[in-house]
Amino acid sequence: MSEAVVFKALTPETIKLFQAASTATITMQLMKRGLRNMAINLRPMNPNAARMVGPAYTLRYIPAREDLTPPPKPTDPSNAQREAVEHAPAGAVVVVSTGGELRSGTFGDILAARMMVRGIAGVVSDGGMRDAPVIASMDLPVFAVCPTAPPSMTSLMPIDVQRPIGCGGVPVFPNDVIVSDADGVVVVPRHLADEVARDSADQEHLEKFIALQVMKGKAIPGLYPPNDETKAAYKAWLDAGQPSG
Repeated sequence: MSEAVVFKALTPETIKLFQAASTATITMQLMKRGLRNMAINLRPMNPNAARMVGPAYTLRYIPAREDLTPPPKPTDPSNAQREAVEHAPAGAVVVVSTGGELRSGTFGDILAARMMVRGIAGVVSDGGMRDAPVIASMDLPVFAVCPTAPPSMTSLMPIDVQRPIGCGGVPVFPNDVIVSDADGVVVVPRHLADEVARDSADQEHLEKFIALQVMKGKAIPGLYPPNDETKAAYKAWLDAGQPSG
């Protein structure tokens, strides 16, 4: 098995640009680059804490095997789940592959609280989540498929961290950039992160201008997508300081 990938933080500028862009805009920028399968369709546990940006720190579960996943004891050695909870760096998004297993929870409220205190940017899982009412009250972005009561070892076995995984049908490599909002989660390949962040922020400015024109009664043809005349008007609007009127 290959060695786990070393975590790589994002620059403050790239984080700032991604924070200014919606996942809808980012998926459009990815589509322009030929990437159509980068959105993970999950819902936030707390709709008021849906926004996150950070590099992926991956955790993979496989189906549990009873002789290897007994109820936990204080003397148990560390495992991949504990590795993610205790060692994922501040600013990371913990992205979890369960293979779509929904009979047990990926994490519960205590482990979620520990990650929040450690500065984790958020959690994304294609499985269930325990203690949903408590997690839904936390100021920690957590995306999952559904609430579920049983502990992870009921049907899951944590196997490794910081290796490529599939989460909700989307390939995620360690250090890929994870961005989320109320629409869901999008994965940006790390080598494209800086340019996608820049172009997404630019697209947000353009669409703000287009929305203003729509509210003034302008028709869509030639406006969205913009023709040369609209692009010229957009540049003039930028030069004027982006007036709202």
